[in-house]
Amino acid sequence: SKFVNDKWMIKNGFLNDIQEHKPWWWNIKVQKLNLSAPLILLPEVSCQKAIEILQEKGYDQAPVVAESGLILGMVTLSNTLSSVLAGNAEFSDPVTKVTYDQFSKIGLEDSLGKLSCILENDHFAIVVHEQMQFNGNGSSFMKEMVFGVVTAMDLLTFVSRNNTK
Repeated sequence: SKFVNDKWMIKNGFLNDIQEHKPWWWNIKVQKLNLSAPLILLPEVSCQKAIEILQEKGYDQAPVVAESGLILGMVTLSNTLSSVLAGNAEFSDPVTKVTYDQFSKIGLEDSLGKLSCILENDHFAIVVHEQMQFNGNGSSFMKEMVFGVVTAMDLLTFVSRNNTK
C-alpha cells in the first residue's frame, strides 16, 4: 500500500513533488537552511563521555559516524540518559549501544517539501552530501559526508524568518 502513498513515495525518492498548492518554501533546497556544522561522535565514545559532550556543547543529538565515514546512526541525550538509568546500558558502554540506527537522510539539493514529509514521521533527518574522493593510486569514489542534522524546529524557524510571501 506504500506505493499509493505520495508522501512515502516522495520521502523515499520515488516521486518528485512539484505539485500545485504547496507553500512558498516547498521547492527551496535544504542547503538554504544554513545549518551549523554537526557535532559528530565516533563509535568508541562511551555513553558517559557522550552525555558530557552533548551537555557541554548544548546539543540534544549527534550523529555517530565511523572513521571510514559510514553513518552508524544518531545518539540523543535523552535516550542515552534513560538507557543508563533504566540499566539497559552502562556509562562505560560505547555510544553505539544507545544509537538509533533507523534514521532518514536528506541531501543538500533536496527540497524543503521533501524534508517536511520526512519530519512528519521522524524527529530529525541527517543532512548528507556526496563528495568525490581520490585515493593514492588515483582512483575515485563517492563518500557520503554528514553536513548537519535538521529538525522540525529548524524548518519552522526558516519559514517564519523568511515568510515574505
